[in-house]
Amino acid sequence: MRVTLRSLVAAFALAIAVFIAAPVSAQQPTSVNPTAASVKEQQLMQALQAGTPGAGSTLSGRITIPDASAANLIQPQGQAWRAFHQGAMHWVGAIAILGMLGLLAVFYFTRGKIMIDSGLSGVKILRFSTFERFIHWLTAGCFIILALSGLNVTFGKFVVAPLLGEDAFATLAQGAKIAHNFLAWPFMLGLVFMFVVWVIHNIPNSTDITWIKQGGGLVGGGHPPAKKFNAGQKVIFWAVIIGGGLLSLSGVYLLFPASAGGVLALQFWNIVHGLVAVLLIAMMIAHIYIGSVGMEGAADAMTSGEVDLNWAKEHHSLWVEEELAKGKALPPGAQPAE
Repeated sequence: MRVTLRSLVAAFALAIAVFIAAPVSAQQPTSVNPTAASVKEQQLMQALQAGTPGAGSTLSGRITIPDASAANLIQPQGQAWRAFHQGAMHWVGAIAILGMLGLLAVFYFTRGKIMIDSGLSGVKILRFSTFERFIHWLTAGCFIILALSGLNVTFGKFVVAPLLGEDAFATLAQGAKIAHNFLAWPFMLGLVFMFVVWVIHNIPNSTDITWIKQGGGLVGGGHPPAKKFNAGQKVIFWAVIIGGGLLSLSGVYLLFPASAGGVLALQFWNIVHGLVAVLLIAMMIAHIYIGSVGMEGAADAMTSGEVDLNWAKEHHSLWVEEELAKGKALPPGAQPAE
């Protein structure tokens, strides 16, 4: 009897407690947002503009670690950099690369493939040695992979990711990043070799003016005289040396950001790296076109190293004269053409 009475009293007390607590629990939110009261970016930007330092300054907080730069919460220049990197950079790259592809397509369908006017002579002349071809393909091979992996950073999430899916794209991007970081070094080495070996042939001279005035034989008729490298090739050479040098310098800063001299300097070199890269890629597309499908006999120069004598006389007549004068232009048993 006592046990039953006690049980009834305990159940009654529990019911009263639940009844009293119910209104209180009903007032509690069903879910809690721990960041609901946190400071938003817009509030920080307003504080930055209205604060004592004035607009354009860095908004800093308080820290207890040795790295003073970690106190910077907002740097307005970073907002401008992000806007450029995620906006204007995409447009510059797309216009430069797609624009070049469009121009080459128009050129091909209007001008067609540039043929050897006098036909193949059957006589070969050595244009580039084995070492020259090696440094060309070392630099070119690295540049192609660097270009593709770099373009993946800028356009990959818009173009490649939807095709491959997130997991496959993440694996590809990781591998591309590793290739980009490591192939930068042989690319730089190739630039040094190219400069040392070919700079003497790429100093501008008066024949370049004539070549430019006649459109290099690419437009109109005739073939203007040229030495080992014509004016167009000299433009490519200096674009590769100067542009490649800027890519190398900015790339080293991006690989070792502590050496860049601060966040603003790092953002500057990041922009330089991206802009120079897309412009150089556009130029290399034109170079690849002319050196392959765009001109008959041109690809032989960097494959076997020997080109047809008639091709050489049409596009590099002054260089052919120099080689014939040295008596080492033609293979044994070959007769010089008139």
